[in-house]
Amino acid sequence: MDGRQRDNIKPGIKVSIVLKKDQKSGHLTGGVVKDILTNSKNHPHGIKVRLEDGQIGRVKEIIQ
Repeated sequence: MDGRQRDNIKPGIKVSIVLKKDQKSGHLTGGVVKDILTNSKNHPHGIKVRLEDGQIGRVKEIIQ
């Protein structure tokens, strides 16, 4: 599923995000969504979320 569409992301789902410090390398961090921080319906770089462990980044893939 597309991590650029807000409708695809719900609290409690597993995702891979890219943290701000990892944007150049593209290193992904996995976790479970706690909060959705992007208000718009879509974003070209991915919807920004907060994971349950407190890390914040943009969703690159949704893990089914």
